[in-house]
Amino acid sequence: MSLNLQSVVRKDNEPFESLVRRFNRKVQQSGNLTIARRRQYFEKDLSKREEREIAIRKKVRKEQKNRQQLIRGY
Repeated sequence: MSLNLQSVVRKDNEPFESLVRRFNRKVQQSGNLTIARRRQYFEKDLSKREEREIAIRKKVRKEQKNRQQLIRGY
């Protein structure tokens, strides 16, 4: 799987900071940065069971966090 390169075209009279902001947003939304960071170091393949267990733990943690935020009133 290859990373897709993102590009932005400068609009007329657009400040450089705005251009950089649009580019950064586009890169974040594409997910390329997270993929690159994940691939930076080699990781051994996990079995299906291990992947499932990790996903379940992650889901439970997320639900607990959301529940805590509801209790606090955020």
